[in-house]
Amino acid sequence: MLNRVVVAPSGFKESLSAEAAADAIAAGVRRVLPDAELDLVPLVDGGEGTAVALAAATAGKVVTVPATGPVGETIAAHFALLGDGDTSVVEMAAVAGLSLVPRDLRDPGATTTYGVGELIRSALDRGVRRILVGCGDSGTSDGGAGALQALGARLLDEQGEELPVGGRELTRLHRVDPRGLDARLADVELLVACNPYNVLCGERGVARVFGPQKGATPEQVEQLSAGLENWAFVLTRDVAVPDTNLRYGPGTGASGGLGAGLAALGARLLPRFDVLLDHLDLDARLARADLVVTAEGALDHQTPRGKVPAEVARRAKLHGRPVLALAGTLGEGAHQVPGVDACHGILPAPMELAEALLRASELLTDATERALRMIVLGTRLPVVSEASQAVQADLSGTQRPSSVR
Repeated sequence: MLNRVVVAPSGFKESLSAEAAADAIAAGVRRVLPDAELDLVPLVDGGEGTAVALAAATAGKVVTVPATGPVGETIAAHFALLGDGDTSVVEMAAVAGLSLVPRDLRDPGATTTYGVGELIRSALDRGVRRILVGCGDSGTSDGGAGALQALGARLLDEQGEELPVGGRELTRLHRVDPRGLDARLADVELLVACNPYNVLCGERGVARVFGPQKGATPEQVEQLSAGLENWAFVLTRDVAVPDTNLRYGPGTGASGGLGAGLAALGARLLPRFDVLLDHLDLDARLARADLVVTAEGALDHQTPRGKVPAEVARRAKLHGRPVLALAGTLGEGAHQVPGVDACHGILPAPMELAEALLRASELLTDATERALRMIVLGTRLPVVSEASQAVQADLSGTQRPSSVR
């Protein structure tokens, strides 16, 4: 019997927040299992919704402040003050996320993380002792250069002139002057919740892997990659704490290289789920489930590399719980995600992306209903073992077909 269902999705990028996805899935479950107990655990991965979710989970609050958006305009951004009174959560997507970049302005060589540095300064103004920076859903590829500029560092070209913001400018970087950095950074613990699989440089560097998703042409990808290589070299020489590997260290490529920029200031780059999910008591909630439903925008070969469904499935399997994964698209490798027992796409028929994004909640609810009806049907089918088949054949005086002739 399916008496208790845990719904633990991530958000669908540029479409549904994690909370909205959880509500849509819950509506579909209730159509099939109206009496089931539902435990909704919308999951954050450092991207959109992280600050709000952690504030709610810890009885904290969200603080709205003006800050510089990814294309240079002033926007209403926010960060969280957690219930412990000592910790602030700066969600980079709230000020430099891809959803804040208009589609006709998607040029990761021009977008900036300057607002992230402004949010960190605003958190410092609140007197916190710990700042947790959530990485994910970024619209930038500047290596965190903008954030460091907002925190007081000066990025200089060969003539000693300050560089404009934007990742494409990093190829001209000659020196970083750290003397103006906010002195209060030395008195706080700076943590970065990130995907450790993302690195700054090389063939699997962040510009090559994620640049095209943010609007970069092949030529721009190479330009950004060269800029980040130069950024890593100069930053390591002029600023970074000793023995910091900014080029290939785990998580240095997080949010277009923001991880590397903050690591140079002494931030600790930590696997995001180890940092974020403890606030939600996820393991105990999974242990009580009869079925776990998770979801994300795309389920494919990248899912096991630090995505929410893979982490949910891994943790659920520690308790022997079955996992259903729903996704906007099922790509190569969707059926090989460890721990996922079944996966189901939410599109009932081919449709334009714009329509799918607009109808995401409805499609997710309907897909949940379809998948749950199949699961319920499966629980009602008789299970006939080989031994039972043999006994029935003997009683009926018939022989089972043999594969040996």
